[in-house]
Amino acid sequence: MKHLITIGLLIVSNTFMTLAWYGHLKFEEWKWTSKLGLFSIILISWGIAFFEYCFQVPANRYGYTANGGPFNLWQLKVLQEVITLVVFTLFALFAFKTETFRLNHLIGFIFLILAVFFIFKK
Repeated sequence: MKHLITIGLLIVSNTFMTLAWYGHLKFEEWKWTSKLGLFSIILISWGIAFFEYCFQVPANRYGYTANGGPFNLWQLKVLQEVITLVVFTLFALFAFKTETFRLNHLIGFIFLILAVFFIFKK
């Protein structure tokens, strides 16, 4: 059960992270944000990133073996990276209709999934 809670927290965390890092690229489409300067965009993104940390820190603390969780440090990191790519891919495909998912992206992701396999292998 702890592994599912950790993964769930990481998914929510990475959703906020993706919004903070890439969501502002859509701001020009929204009337109220179209005239904001870079500093304002940074502050908004920073505010969104706060919520990323509100889920990322508990996910790592709850999921880490030294705290009674199911994952060692290496596993947590690789798991987080794969979740980041899945969340980012969904975001890119749905929010940015001009971006395409290509074969080379799929091959790269397969290599990352292989990294997960090897990191989790005993």
